[in-house]
Amino acid sequence: MKKIKLSLATQIFIGLILGIIVGAIFYGSETAQGYLQPLGDIFLRMIKMIVVPIIVSSLIVAVAGVGDLKSVGKLGAKSLSYFIVVTLVAIGVGLMSANIIQPGAGVDMGNLEQTDISTYVDTAESKQHESFIDTIVHIVPSNPIKAMVEGDMLAIIFFSVLFGLSIAAIGEKGVPVFRFFQGAAEGMFNLTNMVMKFAPIGVFALIGVTISKFGLSSLIPLGKLALSVYGTMIFFVIVILGLIAKFVGFSIFKLIGILKEELILAFSTASSEAVLPRIMEKMEKAGCPKHITSFVIPTGYSFNLDGSTLYQALAAIFIAQMYGIDLSAYEQITLMLVLMITSKGIAGVPGVSFVVLLATLGTVGIPIEGLAFIAGIDRILDMGRTVVNVIGNSLAAIVISKWEGQFNPPAENDKLGQAS
Repeated sequence: MKKIKLSLATQIFIGLILGIIVGAIFYGSETAQGYLQPLGDIFLRMIKMIVVPIIVSSLIVAVAGVGDLKSVGKLGAKSLSYFIVVTLVAIGVGLMSANIIQPGAGVDMGNLEQTDISTYVDTAESKQHESFIDTIVHIVPSNPIKAMVEGDMLAIIFFSVLFGLSIAAIGEKGVPVFRFFQGAAEGMFNLTNMVMKFAPIGVFALIGVTISKFGLSSLIPLGKLALSVYGTMIFFVIVILGLIAKFVGFSIFKLIGILKEELILAFSTASSEAVLPRIMEKMEKAGCPKHITSFVIPTGYSFNLDGSTLYQALAAIFIAQMYGIDLSAYEQITLMLVLMITSKGIAGVPGVSFVVLLATLGTVGIPIEGLAFIAGIDRILDMGRTVVNVIGNSLAAIVISKWEGQFNPPAENDKLGQAS
C-alpha cells in the first residue's frame, strides 16, 4: 500500500481548518482554551528561541563576508530608502481606501462592545516621552547580551553588523570566529526545520483559541471595517507590491507560491517572528545573496511593516468617521507623516499597531477612546496584517538584491514553490 506523504504546507493548512472547526464547536469554552493555549504557546516559544541566534549568527557571517563598511552602508541606505517609500505608499493606500469606502460612516457606537485598552495606553504614554533622538540613541546597545535577551531587534542588528565588520578587519585571526558563527547559523537553520515539524499542531491550537475566544460573530458589528481592511490589503499586495515585483522582473504570485507555508503560518499565528527564519532561508534559495537577506529582512521587521501601517491609516480614518469628524486634506497628510515616524520609532513593542495609533490619533484630534470599540477584533485583523508584512519584507529582499545587481536565481527555483 502506497504511503501518503503530505507537504508541510498541506499539514499546516489542515491544522488551520481543524483549528477553526474546533474553535467554533467550543466557542466561549475556557476549558478548551486552557487545553489549546499551551500547545500554541510552546510553538511560539520555540520560534522565539531560535530567532535571535539566527539573526546574530547570519548577520555576522554575512557582513564579515562582505567585509566593507562602505558596501554595508550603501546597502543600509538603499534598504531604508525603499522602506520609507513603500511605507508612505501603504499609508496612502489605507487613507484612500477609508475615504472611498467610508467604513466608519453610520456606525452606531451604542451597538459596539468596548474592550479594555489600558495596557496599550500605558505603553503609548511611556513611549510618547521618547523623542526621535532617544530612539536613535537606543539603537546602540549598552549591553548587547541584554538586547538579545529582550529581543531588541535594531540593537541586535547594530551590534551584529559592527562585530561582523570587526571580524573581517582582523583578517586571518578572525577566520576561526567566522567559522564558528557560520556553523552556528547552519545549525540554527537546521533547528528551524525541526521546530517547523510542530507547526501544524501550533497552528491548530492558536487558531482554535482565537476562534473559541472571539468567534466569527465578533466581526458582524464591525464587518464593514474588517472587509475594508482585508480588501485593501489584498489590493495592496496584488496591485502595489505586484507592480513593484513586476518592475524588478519578478512575479508577486510566484513569491506567494514560494512562501505559501510561511503565509499560512503567519496568518494562523499573527506572528511575523514565527516565519522570520524560514523566509530568510527561502529568499536566499530564491536567489538573494545571504548578506542581503540577513540584513534586509530583520531590518524590515522594524522599518517595513506595510500591512501594519496600512491598517493604522485605515483604522484612524474609521474612528474619525465613527465620531463624525471630517479630517481635512492637510490633517490627513499630517496623519500620514506622524504615522510614518511613530511606526518606526516604537517598532517591536507588543501590540504595536494599537500603540502606534494611540500615539498618533491625538495629533489630528481623533478621540483615542475609539480604539476601545475595535480592539475586540484586532487579533483577527492582525492575522491579515502579518501576512502583508511578511510578503512586503520578502519582496524587499528581492528588490534590494536586484538593485545591487546580485539577484541570482538558481535553475531549480521554479520548484521552490512546490517544495515542502
